[in-house]
This record gives sequence, structure tokens and C-alpha cells, in this order.
Amino acid sequence: MTSTHFIKKASGILVVSGLLAGCKPSAPVVTKAPEPVILKLGNKSFTTDDFFQSFTKNQINGDSTRRTDLREYIDLFTNLKLKVLAAEQEGRDTTEGFREEIASYRKQLAQSYLNDKEIIEHLTAEAYERLKEEINVSHILFAVAEDAAPADTLAAYQAALDARKQLLGGTDFSTAARQYSKDPTAATNGGNLGYLTAFQVVYPIETAAYTTPVGNISTPVRSRSGYHLVKVIDKRPSRGKVQVAHILVRVSPSAAASGSGDEGQKAAKARIDEVYDRLEKGESFDLLAKEFSDDRESRNAGGVLPVFGVGQMVQPFEEAAYSLTRPGSYSKPFQSNYGWHIVRLIERQPLEPFESLASTLRQKVVTDTRGEIVRKTLVERLRKTYTVTESPEVLAKTLALADSSLLAGKWKVSATLDPVIDKKPIVLVNKQPYTANEFLETVVRRQQPRRGPTSSAAVQMERLFRRFVDDKLIEQEEAGLEKKYPEFRALMNDIRDGVLLSQVMETNVWEKSLTDSLGQRAHYEASKEKFRYDQRAVASVLVTPNDEMLKQASEMLAKSPYQLRRSVAELNYGVNQSALTTQQRESLFDLLVLMIKNPEYLVEVSGSADGTERDTVSASRVRTVVNFLTTNRIPIVRIMEKDYGKFRPGALGGKGKNDKARRVTFQLFSTSKQDVEKVLNSKEPGAVKLTEGIFAKGTNPYLDAVEWKPGSTTLRRDGKVVKVTIDRIDPPRIKTFEEARGAVINEYQAILEKQWLDRLRQQYPVQLNEEEVRKLAK
Repeated sequence: MTSTHFIKKASGILVVSGLLAGCKPSAPVVTKAPEPVILKLGNKSFTTDDFFQSFTKNQINGDSTRRTDLREYIDLFTNLKLKVLAAEQEGRDTTEGFREEIASYRKQLAQSYLNDKEIIEHLTAEAYERLKEEINVSHILFAVAEDAAPADTLAAYQAALDARKQLLGGTDFSTAARQYSKDPTAATNGGNLGYLTAFQVVYPIETAAYTTPVGNISTPVRSRSGYHLVKVIDKRPSRGKVQVAHILVRVSPSAAASGSGDEGQKAAKARIDEVYDRLEKGESFDLLAKEFSDDRESRNAGGVLPVFGVGQMVQPFEEAAYSLTRPGSYSKPFQSNYGWHIVRLIERQPLEPFESLASTLRQKVVTDTRGEIVRKTLVERLRKTYTVTESPEVLAKTLALADSSLLAGKWKVSATLDPVIDKKPIVLVNKQPYTANEFLETVVRRQQPRRGPTSSAAVQMERLFRRFVDDKLIEQEEAGLEKKYPEFRALMNDIRDGVLLSQVMETNVWEKSLTDSLGQRAHYEASKEKFRYDQRAVASVLVTPNDEMLKQASEMLAKSPYQLRRSVAELNYGVNQSALTTQQRESLFDLLVLMIKNPEYLVEVSGSADGTERDTVSASRVRTVVNFLTTNRIPIVRIMEKDYGKFRPGALGGKGKNDKARRVTFQLFSTSKQDVEKVLNSKEPGAVKLTEGIFAKGTNPYLDAVEWKPGSTTLRRDGKVVKVTIDRIDPPRIKTFEEARGAVINEYQAILEKQWLDRLRQQYPVQLNEEEVRKLAK
């Protein structure tokens, strides 16, 4: 829709309004002074107030070191509005995609104005505190539907009270759970839910778990399922989260149920034992997972599972995973209701700081069962602001239409409604009428089958009506946010302009500048003198705290691969032993983790033997270790082998027995100078800093302080000892097109944008009200 069309339409509305007004008794006419206009683009006017709000917001939100003055901002504001006008002229603001995008942004932005921030922050902080603790709870469920008749609800509540009295008198909780609880798992677990933490059960039960002392039983707690008695068995600090890999050998449900004597059980047990035996011999967990695991989703990834926390896995699996403490260690075979598992620990993750989790927790607060509290708080606030007037007769007759089909989720509106209710207002929300027909249409859309024997169609219809009224309250509040909150209106205008601006900039500037290679090349050729390199030095700058550290760093960096002075536990062997023990494999897992986390590392594996051993045992020790590393995904090109035989340097000589000679040792190297820097900084972070590259004058103060010629110079400056090494000096030169392409594209974009704006200024002549500008400038 064009701006001219809009003006004609608005004029027509004013004419109709005037005619209607003429039918009313005369009243004093109050003429509101028109708002002053600071800018006109064609026929489009922008008020001084709108401009000043935009300017002020830019000053507050912008970089304080680069504030835009009033005149500069007038140009920015004018250019922005010209581009938005162009987008409107093309009809971009009328497309379905645009409307959906704006509606999505509005919905997100509206939540922060609708929801009570104080309630959300309280629930977020409470949830984080609860995440610090894990609670072992049991419960008994006395089932009653949330839409049950009052008598049924009272009966369930009374049954819960009676059971609690028995429990307090000494009745065993698990026995009572098996007898009374309608939770289908109670028959096998005695009502025990295991350890849980925040967000793992509905909020009322979670609250009962965290507020009831250990050993005590809560009063009846209401949920959608009924009333619960919650007993707290134990409380412990959070164990955080873990990530593991696993190998699963499934057992069919019939085999699992029949006991260990079943043939299927025996076959599964034999299979998992074979896997464990091969792991013990040093074979790769990843490869064994791919070969043996029946978990299709994880086996191709070496059995790796997503990170999980307490209460998210079946009990045996969770306990096995949390019992592992060293990354790389693995469990013995154990059984769950899924089959036989072996799990290997990848990492343990402690509870993250509140600042890191706050955003995620806020989102969970408004989407899990706590969301009902947030909604209830909003509705209570709106009911104090808006008037709600029900029509008793229409409401009573409408609610009476409920029947058993509603509980089946198959209720339909009658083709002919009672004239008393047909198209009659059932409720007024802030004087806005809503008819019985509108409510009944909502019932048809929202009805759901109710399986509970205690559900009542009448109560369900009443609940749907209350929800209908609450929805209308929220809808009216949301629809009026622009009028109620000027900052919301301003934000929505900014979002609208931003979406349109992005679309037209993409079409007219960004896409063209990236795809028009001829235009890029023409701009480069016309102004290539601008794209120059000044004189540059190919150099490295090593900053250290003292002479001793400079000497150590220089020695380590003297030859590539660079020797890292980082200790790795050696392996000691018995006489003629070369196979890896369980303890030696665990020690090698530490080396494995180092090699995986540091992809530039190389490792030298050195083996030796004493004079009493076989001649081949030293080489066998090296080969066994190398095989372990390669089967665990360390490429052979990252491993260097050294076999000292019976003549290891530093070991005691002679042909006799020598414990120090029977070993495999490790030395780490790296092809990356940054790894050397990390090792040097391991005791004092930031003490050593190595910078390499091509430097222009003025980009590095240490390099600027030495004569620019190839060679090394040591400086003492700012309490540091610095070694500057210049490899070569590159003379000034023009950049090639490829080297300058990024800068060329940036400049070409600016040219395209200016050409486009020049055309827009011709299409929409710019008229600036200098008098209004002078008022703002004062």
C-alpha cells in the first residue's frame, strides 16, 4: 500500500467520523495543536518529537566515545527513513513473510511487558539454588482429575490425609505406596522416584521435596494428576553433569524377565564379557562400540551420549556413570532394563555459575509448570485493572450445554442455539463484549479427551470459560501495549524499520557489491593507489618477565618440533613384562586426553629393558604402547618411537637386574609455538607472550623500539625482558586485487549506497525545518 493510498483512506475515515459526529448533540470543540514537523521526505512527515526520541536513544545506547552530534544524526535519520520509504514503495511491508516476522518479534518483545519480572527473577534464583542439591524422594499418588467434581476432589484429599496419618503412625511408606498409589511404577519401586533436582518433576512436587525435612512426609500436594504425599529420603550436594560413551548389548524383554538362566540372557552376558575382555587388552572403546553396540543412535559416534544430569537416566546407568572419576576410565559390565552396558567417562561438569545459566533458567521458568504461576500473577494484575462483567443467564445456559462428549473430546456446537445465548454477550472484558458463540468455538478447539473416571463435563466447561476470560484479558493487554508503553511502540517501530532496512540494503547494496566482480575490479583499478602496504617487518616478539624465563623460552623455541617440558607419568614393568596392566592403561588415558585436546602435540615413546630380560622385550613394550595410542585415534605420524634396548642413558649399567631400566617414558613435543607459550604460562598465566606476524610501523611498541633490519634484539622495557626477532623487511607496495578485495568491497558498498540514496532524494525531496533544528540545538 502506498503512502498516498493510506492518506486517502485515512481521509475517508475522517469524513465518516465527521458525519457521525454531526448526529450527536453539539459539544465544545477542543482543537489539538498539530505536532511540529522537523523533516519531510516527499509527502511523508516526521515530527520533532519522533526525531528527538530517536536521537536521544542513539546517544544513550551508542558508544560514548563516538557520540553523534545533532547535524550528523539528521543525515543518518534522513537516510534511514529514505530507505524505509523505498521498502514501503516496493510493498515489502505488506508481504505475508514480513507480517509474520514482525508478529514474531512483537510476541517475543511483548512477553517482557506482560510477565512480572520480579516473579520470574524469584523463580529463576530459587531454581538455581535447588539445582545445587539433589533430593531422594518417594511419593504416593491419590488420583483425581483436575476437572473433577468437588465431591471427588474432597474424597481424594481426605484419602491422602488418612494415609498420612497411618504413615506418621509407623506404616511403611513403600508398603503404603504399593497399596494406595495410582502411579503405575509404585508396584515395582514402592513409590521411590530416586534422586531428582529442579525441573524434573512438576513444580508442586518439587517444592514439597525441597521444603520437607529428611525423613518427613509432606501434607497433601495438589498436581494435575491428583494429591501426592511426598517423603524425603535423603539430600546431597549436586554431582553436576556427566558425559559418557557406552556400549549396549540388548536383552529382549522376555529374556530380561525370565532371569539369568535364559539362553538370551546368557548370550548377551557372554557378548558384553567379550567386549570387556578386549577393552582390558587395550582395544579402542570407539571401535568396539561400532562393532558391538546395539544403540543405533550412538554407536557410529563411538557410543558417545549427550551430557546428562541426575534423574535423567535409569538408576543403574546413572550410578555407573557417576561412579567413574577419571576421564577415560570405564565401568565393568552392568545390567539395566535395556540390557548390558559398559560406560566410559568422557568428562564431568560441575554446576555452572548463575550468570551462565540465568538466561536458560528464565526460559525454563516460563515454559515448565512454573509458567502457570507467572500466568496467574499476570491475570491477577489485569483483573485489578480491567473490569470483567459476566452475563449470569447467558453463562448458566451456555455452561449447561456440557455433556459426556466433552470428556471424549468430541463435543460440537449445536446448529441451532437457544435464542437466549445465540450471539449474546457472555462476558464483557473492559466493556468489550464476547459472545457465547465465540466461547463455544473456543471449547471446540481446546477440548481434549479426559480418561480419568473422576472428570466432570460441567467442571471442564467451567474451567474452559475461566481460561477464555483470562485469555481475553491478556489479549487486550497485549493489543494495547503500544498505547500503554511509548517505549514499546518506539521499539516496535525500530524493529519494523530495521527489518525493512535489512531487506532493501540486501537487494540494493550488499548482494550487488558481493556478486558484481566487474564493478569491484573497476573500482580497484581506478583507485589502486589507495590500497597499499607500508613497509612491514616479518617478525616475532617474545615478552617474558625475566632473563631466566627468556632463556628457557628461547631454548624451547630453538628447534621444531618444539620440546615441551611437560611431565607425563612413565610406565614401569616387571621382568619380561610387556602387556599393559589395568593401572598402566589408566595412566595412558591421561596421555591420550592430552594428545586429543592438543592436536599439535607429538609424543616420543621410549622403551628400555634391564640386562636380565629378553632382547626383544624393550621393543615389545614400545610397540604395545604405540598400538594402544593408535587404536584410540592418535595417528602414527604424531608418535615417535625410541628403543634403547638394554642401554638407556641415565640407567645403571651392567648386565644385572635393574628396576629403573624396565620402563617406557614419554616426551612431548609440538609443532605449534603457542603450545610452548601455554606450557611456559602453566604456573603463572600471562607471564610469557609470543606474537608472530607481519607488522607495519606503529602496530607493536617493542618492534618500533628496535632498528628495522633482520636479526634479534633483546630489550628491557616496562619491567619485561623482550626478544624481538626480525626475519625480513618487506618494502612498501600496492596490494594485489586479492589482498585488497575486502577493502574494495567495503568501498564499493559505500559507492552503491550513495548512488542509491541520491536516486531516493530525487524521488522523495528532502525538506528540513531549520527552525525546529535550531530549537533542538539550543
